[in-house]
Amino acid sequence: MTRSAQRVVGIVVLVVLGLLTLPVVAYFADTGDGDGTENWIIPVALLAMAVIGAALAIALPGLAREGASTGRRALTGVWWGLLGLFVGLVVFWFLLNGLDAGGA
Repeated sequence: MTRSAQRVVGIVVLVVLGLLTLPVVAYFADTGDGDGTENWIIPVALLAMAVIGAALAIALPGLAREGASTGRRALTGVWWGLLGLFVGLVVFWFLLNGLDAGGA
């Protein structure tokens, strides 16, 4: 697989997982009994996407610069994962709320 194909596949996977991570974490963390676990939803989602991004960048070297070491690829993957989570959250927000330019 070429580097550009690896990058496209990696970015698509990260955006899709970014869309799904927060709702999945919220499903398991928000028990609704007031025990405070809902405060852990965002930190767990951030950690999960950082780990997923690092693993994906190690598996798909095209996500990092050519010739980057494994540690550098993992660090680059962390940032790609966090960016995927952010893009996924923005898309999810627009899907839930829509675009209402008129107000009222």
